[in-house]
Amino acid sequence: MRFVSYTHDGRPYAGVVDGDHVVPLRGARELGRDTPIEVLATPDLDEASRMPLADVRLRPVVPEPQKIICVGLNYRSHVTETKRELPTYPVLFTKFPSSLIGADDPILLPRESTQVDYEAELAVVIGRTARRVAKEDARDVIAGYTIANDVTMRDYQYKTHQWLQGKAWDGSTPLGPHLITEDEIGDRIDKLSVTLTLNGEVLQSSDTSRLIFDIPTLISTVSEFTTLLPGDVILTGTPGGVGFRRNPPVFLTPGDQVVVSIDGLGELASTVKAEPASTTS
Repeated sequence: MRFVSYTHDGRPYAGVVDGDHVVPLRGARELGRDTPIEVLATPDLDEASRMPLADVRLRPVVPEPQKIICVGLNYRSHVTETKRELPTYPVLFTKFPSSLIGADDPILLPRESTQVDYEAELAVVIGRTARRVAKEDARDVIAGYTIANDVTMRDYQYKTHQWLQGKAWDGSTPLGPHLITEDEIGDRIDKLSVTLTLNGEVLQSSDTSRLIFDIPTLISTVSEFTTLLPGDVILTGTPGGVGFRRNPPVFLTPGDQVVVSIDGLGELASTVKAEPASTTS
């Protein structure tokens, strides 16, 4: 099944996508802590409130995850272009829920950064409480998969050896449009193509068979040191082709159209806009 978090007339809902319509889940305002695997497997749907998808606004698939764990340097092509050594342990960093935006939201270019970059990524959504999960059991805790664009402010990322300030910018990370359940993807997860186009030009292209650390390894590694909860999100890393490593570099500008496509998950399409001058913290 395909699930979304959305708003209609200013009210939040979680729902099932059925063709070009969405059907809300009873008692669920969004996907996350209150929608574990058991709820998603047999959703209680309010058929009387079915409505066209065109009439709703999509939120981040999980609007308020307790944890967003991100993986850097997880494709050999990206490691090569950064001129780093191949990692022997996953390179991990975090984002905050305030970093996330929905598929219907624009990517806003902050006034402070002049090097805003794109990163196409497969995202995993956790569906069960998980601690110290063995690799062979890791798939059992996955609720499903979605698409992310790990938009990065490179000039801020490299101010220090830590990446937080370049990776966790408010309102910068599209996540969506749909949560596709684990049972629908199955073993295809190990060979999904991952593509990013900028204004129609393909700038990133790879597939999940080329992950250095596969998804069970990532879940097992992360759950060794922290408890994963339903709704937590893991971004699995980006392939080579990022703008910062191109010659000349390519950074996002107002009016750009960025599309991340992943087989079986669909497309996450975003328009790039300048941050309004009136925005305040």
